[in-house]
Amino acid sequence: MTDPSLFFIGTATTLLRCAGFTVLTDPNFLHRGQRAYLGKGLVSKRLTEPALTPDDLPALDAVVLSHLHGDHWDRVARRGLDRSVPVVTTPEAARTLQSRQGFRRALGLAVWESHTLVRPDGATLRVTALPGRHSPRPLTRLLPPVMGSLLEFADASGAVLRRIYLSGDTLPFEGISMIREHIGEVDRAVLHLGGTTLPGGLVVTMDGQMGADVLETIAPRRATPVHYDDYSVFRSPLSAFLDEVDRRGWRDRVDVVGRGETIDL
Repeated sequence: MTDPSLFFIGTATTLLRCAGFTVLTDPNFLHRGQRAYLGKGLVSKRLTEPALTPDDLPALDAVVLSHLHGDHWDRVARRGLDRSVPVVTTPEAARTLQSRQGFRRALGLAVWESHTLVRPDGATLRVTALPGRHSPRPLTRLLPPVMGSLLEFADASGAVLRRIYLSGDTLPFEGISMIREHIGEVDRAVLHLGGTTLPGGLVVTMDGQMGADVLETIAPRRATPVHYDDYSVFRSPLSAFLDEVDRRGWRDRVDVVGRGETIDL
């Protein structure tokens, strides 16, 4: 069994390996220059190349999808992914994936609801949907519902090997404090940053300061930033987050991973 690891493909797309499981998060495989569709007539051009294509992927045990946006689930992923793989996501996204795209094993979780996957050797992966908010109130209906996720990997004896928090495209809000109160300490937080800014100046993902706020609230053992330079709507660079966590004394908990690189979980 390989050591627990995170391989960064780009945007919020990662491969997580632990307890024999291989999990793909927020699959985005558009190439540089292609445009992601964000709904309501909004599009954004990709500025980077993904480290892998769907054809390069290993066999997957599951996909964890925070929400149905074109920079998290695109037309390349839709065509290239195995439709028999479970996709754990929001109820709204699951309905679309099942009824319109043929992903019959898409499973929608309400906030705080969990689903457990079991390997033949008895190892388990428990996915719990956590609160997320993609835009400020009262504008939440402009964007699709989003969830954070807690991934708990355990061996056949039931011993938990790693607890991973995926923020999803959320802003800081009262639900983030609830996450920490409900789930306790996690081994790693994967934070979606970028300060995504829509026409009119509406910010809908964490900028550097917001990311530092969420890092302090969740207080993981380690943290990894993603989703910060891949699209033209991302306006807050990685350096803004790193400068802020350095100022607050949290830099020693942050591991930066480049596209095509792997870090230990």
